[in-house]
Amino acid sequence: MTRYIFLRLVDAVPTVLLVLTLVFVAMRILPGDPAVAALGDLATVEQLESFRERMGLNEPLWVQYFTFLGNALTLDFGQSMMTGSEVVDLIAYNLPYTIELTIASVVLGVVFGIPFGIWAATNANQSPDAALRGFSLIGYSIPDFYLGAVLLVVFSLNLGLFPISGGGEGFVDRMHHVFLPALALAFIKAAFLGRLTRAALLEVLGKDYVRTARAKGASERRTIYRHGLRNALLPLTTGLGLTTLAALSGSVAVEMVFNRPGIGKLLISAIAERDYAVIQAGVTVFALFVVAINVLMDLVYAIVDPRIRTK
Repeated sequence: MTRYIFLRLVDAVPTVLLVLTLVFVAMRILPGDPAVAALGDLATVEQLESFRERMGLNEPLWVQYFTFLGNALTLDFGQSMMTGSEVVDLIAYNLPYTIELTIASVVLGVVFGIPFGIWAATNANQSPDAALRGFSLIGYSIPDFYLGAVLLVVFSLNLGLFPISGGGEGFVDRMHHVFLPALALAFIKAAFLGRLTRAALLEVLGKDYVRTARAKGASERRTIYRHGLRNALLPLTTGLGLTTLAALSGSVAVEMVFNRPGIGKLLISAIAERDYAVIQAGVTVFALFVVAINVLMDLVYAIVDPRIRTK
């Protein structure tokens, strides 16, 4: 197991380097001058040159690249070109809100989606199964940012049950603030996990060992949960990983809709202002989370199915 974990971590290193390289190149090929974006059109030539010198934009590209790599590996992203604040401080403030929203949406998706999928699989071609198909169709058809806007108008503006914006202070208040955004993200995740659970469980329940367990007198509950769901964990693990990644990427739009703090909102604002340092840091953080989630899923696969460790 230790060797398997080590190999997966080693495999992630080239991916991280490639992501950092793409981030650097993308920032340099964007049109426009970051110095003009930061200082405005009325800035003098001397002011623009001083800004470029201070931010290292006058250095050769290869020098900028290796400086960026070295700083990224030590989590030193410099200062914001717009506010002068330390970028790592901006990331440290906003990151917990994004993690909070991602976890809350995944938990809601699991709580609603997997039981719904089990219910549909054990009642195939009946009303629960039809209900899941209808729910999935609706879930796949509604973008999370649009659903977020609808929830915001109905439950915050009209009914006043939830806050309109912000992230909250203290655990209870933060949970109150995050519920609607998480629900908007969780809707399509629940639809996806429900369909996946149904398909995986139906396939397992048709296996010979499940029929043998039933023939030996095992209860339906034991057959479903011990023999069925337990052996459907591998595709569900894949689905959970994809759901987490989708929630992380979807948080960008949802944070904007609900005007709540987060890496996504910070990144969108930085892109609008051409703030290189913040953009590089934000994209790097997102990319590192994607790599970390994929590595974590590989480890979960090895726990669920020990045969994978030998491959």
